[in-house]
Amino acid sequence: SCTIARQVGEEEKLFGSVTTRDIADAMSDAGVEIDRRAIQLDAPIKTTGSFDVQVKLHHDVVATLKVRVVAK
Repeated sequence: SCTIARQVGEEEKLFGSVTTRDIADAMSDAGVEIDRRAIQLDAPIKTTGSFDVQVKLHHDVVATLKVRVVAK
């Protein structure tokens, strides 16, 4: 799992969004290297909360990564 802190506005909406690159950078900071192209996001994350994100590790292996987006 990883936690990403972002600035938020009204109704817990982010200024900007959290993308696959942000998730890959957060995991890299935690010591786990993941190619951002292996992270499967339907759309960028634009609100705070917990999200289950699929990561394709191998042709037949898909892991679920818990991503928490919190207010900075």
